[in-house]
Amino acid sequence: MMSAPTPRDVVWSMWRTRLARSHSAGDRLSILAAAVLWGTTGTAATFAPHGTSALAVGAAAMGFGGVLLAVVAGRGARVLAADKSRRVILVAGAGCVALYPLAFYTSMAKAGVAVGVTFTIGTSPIAAAVLERIVDGRRLSGRWVMATAVAVVGALLLSSSDSHPAHSTARVIGVGLGIVAGICYAGYSVAAGRLVSLGTTSRAVMGAMFGFAAVALVPVAALAAPALLSTGRGLAVTSYLAVVPMGLGYVLFGRGLRRTPASTATAITLVEPVVAGLLAFAIIHQHLTISGWAGVALIAASVAALTRTTPALSSPASTPQAVSRLASPRPDGSTA
Repeated sequence: MMSAPTPRDVVWSMWRTRLARSHSAGDRLSILAAAVLWGTTGTAATFAPHGTSALAVGAAAMGFGGVLLAVVAGRGARVLAADKSRRVILVAGAGCVALYPLAFYTSMAKAGVAVGVTFTIGTSPIAAAVLERIVDGRRLSGRWVMATAVAVVGALLLSSSDSHPAHSTARVIGVGLGIVAGICYAGYSVAAGRLVSLGTTSRAVMGAMFGFAAVALVPVAALAAPALLSTGRGLAVTSYLAVVPMGLGYVLFGRGLRRTPASTATAITLVEPVVAGLLAFAIIHQHLTISGWAGVALIAASVAALTRTTPALSSPASTPQAVSRLASPRPDGSTA
């Protein structure tokens, strides 16, 4: 017969629940910080040498950022790369990483920064949710659905303020590439989350995945934009993109995936177009309309809701039934 939980069991369970909430909130703040860093890429890319293609900037940023992540990860990345049981997930994620910057940066060049970022980041949480549903059978919470819907509306309002003089054909191509980039972003986020859940450290996952992708991206950058790698201005832009938004940003993002589903993580990163829009307004003097500012407000509210964890008293781990399960004896006679 199962014994009733003692006061000590209840206190221990509540403490563990509070600690788990603290860790979860920290993970989501790591993802939020990564998104803020990523939001600087569009403005930074405008300082590249004249005539540098968007494809070259993207390949250089992700390629050299991947090399940096692989070096930082060190032995952990090499061990993961040699693990045949996880190679399919790793290669699939690396393929998405390699395709992502080529589609994303070209999308911004064709359709404008705001539109390209909006369709990339707006597509990603939906694609991640579909992938998680197929792969893991994960169900979506009502809060996720509402917050993501609000954020997507905000992103569309923000993109409507873009004054990029793109022709209709170029804009359609840019939108299509933005959607492709969003699917790739979701793909490598889900792959990284799966590898982390299997016990691999987030640093090793990011190092191996981006290191593999760098094998393809670095040659593309070298061939597509020699000026980017042979001038002081080009090297400064490349170094910033590789070290800060790519290197540090993806370390933070990988850390956040430890206890955050990819669908939630990609939804939190909807703050990226807000940062991109604000920086474009402040630094390169791109005008934001009233609808653009409304979009900023909606996205900020959505991200605030997604980064807030569930209160402890409503957590499954703090209910009487859960406490009873935690206090029930294990086969070895101990309690959970």
